[in-house]
Amino acid sequence: MKDEPRSHPFRDSVQDMEAAKHTPDTAQTRAPAYRLAFTDRDFMAREDLRPVRLQLELLKPQLVMDERGIESTIVLFGGARIPRPEDRGSARSKTLADLSAYYDEARKFAYRMTERSMSSYGRENVIVTGGGPGVMEAGNRGAHEAGGQSIGLNIVLPHEQAPNEYVTPDLCFNFHYFAIRKMHFLMRAKAVCVFPGGFGTLDEMFESLTLIQTKRMKPIPFLLFGRAFWEGVINWQALADAGTISPEDLSLFQFVETADEAIAAIDAWPVEC
Repeated sequence: MKDEPRSHPFRDSVQDMEAAKHTPDTAQTRAPAYRLAFTDRDFMAREDLRPVRLQLELLKPQLVMDERGIESTIVLFGGARIPRPEDRGSARSKTLADLSAYYDEARKFAYRMTERSMSSYGRENVIVTGGGPGVMEAGNRGAHEAGGQSIGLNIVLPHEQAPNEYVTPDLCFNFHYFAIRKMHFLMRAKAVCVFPGGFGTLDEMFESLTLIQTKRMKPIPFLLFGRAFWEGVINWQALADAGTISPEDLSLFQFVETADEAIAAIDAWPVEC
């Protein structure tokens, strides 16, 4: 992050952080109470500090993306378990093996959208994924192969993991709070593309659709890759027939199969006046 020029005459926090390392060793300076509050990990992890941590987790990626000049994004949600086509033979099920075709479509889509993004110097329509494997890797990979940048919004999970190697390092973020991570997915979104996935993908998809349905977020192209998959796991028409959603809600999204269809749908979206 940038070092902002100081407009005040006061000693800055970095100077005091450094000075505190050389404080004389006494019973008083060893006490937890004496630590600078913003460098005290135990203090920052207290239950009472959750509102502060939420604010920091919202603010840090916001500042970094603002400094990088990122104005809008294209969101890719999708399963971490979708294999690369060359690895389909080791997939745990035939269905997963067949779904590897969507790895290629995500990669192609991200490549082409990133080529467009570079015409705006990488400020608009920047690919953003969850930063993990599977479809997420495919999205970051396509952007990387097009020579552009992409964002990865990773999250700490119980099992050890690292972001995929194609995320732009300076735009790779790590989160503790799922809610703040999902806010960052959508704050700059100009389109949402949802590929086959599991619980995480369903969670992200339904929260995004709910925000649009309830007009907490303006409508944007919302594309579900793979009609057969999505109609197999969700009976959309049954929701409308039961009255738990309105028939009009079925128009909040559309199905596509390929990168070409997705780009055509985005291009057909009415331009805001």
